[in-house]
Amino acid sequence: MDTHDEKRLSRRIPLGCDALIQPIGGQERFTAKCLEIGAGGMTLESKYVPGLAEQLDVLVRQPDGGADNPPLHVRVEVKRSHKTASGDYQLGARIVQVLK
Repeated sequence: MDTHDEKRLSRRIPLGCDALIQPIGGQERFTAKCLEIGAGGMTLESKYVPGLAEQLDVLVRQPDGGADNPPLHVRVEVKRSHKTASGDYQLGARIVQVLK
């Protein structure tokens, strides 16, 4: 079992949905994939390189077939980040506030 999994208090649901990341106070948005989500957090993959404990606003689009529903809009705190073999960064983030 991955050590990150052991620290989780809630189960994660795999998604693979498109997402947007916007650093707090920044104007630029970065495309991302929401790989999985749970009650307390999410895993994202993006070219954006965050700082540890950095807060980000994240919009997660509905999976295919859910186009009528607005995206999930949350503020998260980055808990871990590592570079993947593809050159993107995988971010583990704790949801600190649901904005919409």
